[in-house]
Amino acid sequence: MVRAATDREKLDVLSDIYARINSSYADVTGLLTQILDSATSLTEGEASSLMLVNPENNKLYFEIALGPKGPSVKQYSVNMGEGIAGWVAEKNTSLIVNDVQNDQRFYPDISRKIGFPTSSILAVPMRVKDQMVGVIEIINKRGGKKFTEEDLQWLEMFSTQAAIAVQNARSYQKVRNELSALQDKVQEGEGWHPFVFESKVIRDRLEIARKVAETESSVLLLGESGVGKELFAEQIHLSSPRKSGAFVRVNCAAIPEALLESELFGHVKGAFTDAIADRRGRFELADGGTLFLDEIADMALPLQAKLLRVLQSKTFERIGASEPVTVNVRIIAATNRNLEKAVADGQFRSDLFYRLNVLPIQIPPLRERREDIPPLADYFLRKHCRETKKQITGFTDDALAVLLSYGWPGNVRELENAVERAVVFARDDHIRPEALALAPGSAVTDGEYAERTLREALNIFKKHFITKALEANGWHQTRTAKALDIQRSYLSKLVKELGIMKERGV
Repeated sequence: MVRAATDREKLDVLSDIYARINSSYADVTGLLTQILDSATSLTEGEASSLMLVNPENNKLYFEIALGPKGPSVKQYSVNMGEGIAGWVAEKNTSLIVNDVQNDQRFYPDISRKIGFPTSSILAVPMRVKDQMVGVIEIINKRGGKKFTEEDLQWLEMFSTQAAIAVQNARSYQKVRNELSALQDKVQEGEGWHPFVFESKVIRDRLEIARKVAETESSVLLLGESGVGKELFAEQIHLSSPRKSGAFVRVNCAAIPEALLESELFGHVKGAFTDAIADRRGRFELADGGTLFLDEIADMALPLQAKLLRVLQSKTFERIGASEPVTVNVRIIAATNRNLEKAVADGQFRSDLFYRLNVLPIQIPPLRERREDIPPLADYFLRKHCRETKKQITGFTDDALAVLLSYGWPGNVRELENAVERAVVFARDDHIRPEALALAPGSAVTDGEYAERTLREALNIFKKHFITKALEANGWHQTRTAKALDIQRSYLSKLVKELGIMKERGV
């Protein structure tokens, strides 16, 4: 038989929670989970939930749900005035119902759908300056006992702490968003994109890029569309002796072939019908700095020849002019195509390829660096919340599971689009799977991520991902490490830490 907690023990728990509230605002989910878990234990409940109201649609959403059916409960929402929790929210009044079957306010649908019989409910509002922001609900007192007025008084104390935690977290998030907005504004005002990452593979590539930046050689950035090649080009420029010079961008695929030559090299008045004045091209604008040529593989062959001459001699002529122009420009080129194949097919000049391919850097797709997904998603969430003036604090566990398991064929660009769309469609202060509108792309199920911390969720994904890679390479670690583009020693360390070989019996 479980002994009921004494008043002294309950006060000690409240004191511990109060100390946590005043020491950290960042991990509000962990703090609210602790509050709810303590409240459930001290009132001897079998299950519990903490719901927050969304002021935009006046619905209650399950922020935290504890008990055997906790993960299942979180997919539902409650209308204001609907059920016991809805009544408590609407009336902003606490309630004890020890016989729910004979109470007209009880709404049995959720209980029936998740298969968790409900006999008694203790529910109290969470208030911030008398304004109701949510509801805490305790389900079924253990041993078939009834909830008491004393249980209600203690739960109201816990709900006060929970409300303070929510208020602090929202204030913290608001300040954080404003600070982040100022930082991003400074960076973007100077023409630079924030570089957000967490993975070791990107850290390693960035270190290579910074070493490459010290040289004057051309750089070729390779990778799928949307992986962040332009951001790497920016980092190379900012880490180079040319950082005080101009960084000029040209998307070779976005400019019609007939206009690209003029864009790059400029023209003189009268060179062609629309040339009503002299114009400097991008090469002249980048003199003393860096010229970033994105989608270089889309450049026409005749223009490739002229580009090669500039790389060799550092001189060119404007269209319609005969006098040479001398420039001191560093070239960073990028493409999502296989240039070696393009050379073999006669679509790209081999001499230009060898000239550009002095220092190649391959940028891996997002699906191969999933540690970057949570921080990128958080950055895009804050960015688009500022633009839409929405107050969304984060992603639910199931939404994070979808983000981690999706294949991301469009890489970081697709991730931003998905988060932007989710912000528009979000119904409360968290992004949920249905708002993302993505189909999970791996065998990992949402349930495996339920009630997990971010680190635990990432480790689950790593385990599945590495196991698949090992299976595909016959459990040969050297071949697997090469396929994953990591050191064999690092793979062995991951295999040991994640317990992969143990399950195989090796």
